[in-house]
Amino acid sequence: MEEQNKEGQINIELSEEIAEGIYSNLAIITHSNTEFVVDFIRVMPGVPKARVKSRIVLTPEHAKRFMRAMEENIEKFEVINGRIKISDENSGFPMNFGGPTAQA
Repeated sequence: MEEQNKEGQINIELSEEIAEGIYSNLAIITHSNTEFVVDFIRVMPGVPKARVKSRIVLTPEHAKRFMRAMEENIEKFEVINGRIKISDENSGFPMNFGGPTAQA
């Protein structure tokens, strides 16, 4: 674990394995009165079962800070790249991935 230096900054170490990241196309958020739990899942077409790839547990304060940071970063992204379009926001997660069904 890295220690804080004199200026109050934290040296953060990022291993090669973690730097590769984990792809997720679904997140499920649950909460109690003391924590928020975010499960990141990868759903694949034609596979009826999905597995949680990563779980993050946050305090309510950090969950709100994370939400604000995401909002700020999405705004910055959209200024540069245009509005992110979400197709049919009321339909939930598109299990067919919007493409044709594969046949063998």
